[in-house]
Amino acid sequence: MSRLGAITPVPARSTAKVLLHVGCGRTTIESIPLSGFQHSDWTEVRLDVDESVHPDIVGTMVNMEAVSSGFANALYSSHNIEHLYPHEVPLALAEFKRVLAEDGFLVLTCPDLQSLCQLVVDDKLLEPAYISSAGAIAPLDILYGFRPAMAAGNLYMAHRCGFTLSTLMATLKEAGFASIVGARRPEAFDLWVLASKSPRTEEAMQALAKDYLLPNYTAPQGD
Repeated sequence: MSRLGAITPVPARSTAKVLLHVGCGRTTIESIPLSGFQHSDWTEVRLDVDESVHPDIVGTMVNMEAVSSGFANALYSSHNIEHLYPHEVPLALAEFKRVLAEDGFLVLTCPDLQSLCQLVVDDKLLEPAYISSAGAIAPLDILYGFRPAMAAGNLYMAHRCGFTLSTLMATLKEAGFASIVGARRPEAFDLWVLASKSPRTEEAMQALAKDYLLPNYTAPQGD
């Protein structure tokens, strides 16, 4: 296992593409619900701030100094960005962009405040929005962080910012990502975006999105 200041070399394999799995928690590439990452030509490198989940690299989203510039062909971040303060988001996205290869891309998913707020308007703040492997998740948990985990001392689970699809895509554009597509899943209360470091045509982005944006992806929203 590597620590800040060092990085485990990618296994010697000329065809390997590197997936940097940021904020991996205990999950691995096999559990990412995107068909594109399930091909054998991907090599996963896991990064997390929590040493107890045994990542390859211990580090934060806003400081990935252990990862060299241009290291990854893709970066996957699932339900991490909402744990940052708003002023930290541009720092993290700058790091994401830095560690990607010129033809690399980012896949990011996070809560959808637009669909979530409808439950709040309907006065369902404490009612289960859905059932996860950790138990019932209420709108209050999606807004501020999973209460049982935080009560147990895991304050990494606190939520400090949030997005709608339009604000998330605008934030990625401001961070310098050249081509972006995104989609909402109101029934799952989440957002998914795919952002390319270098410019790609709309046709190329849609083709990439079929394998890497979200399960059963159909209609993208382009920038």
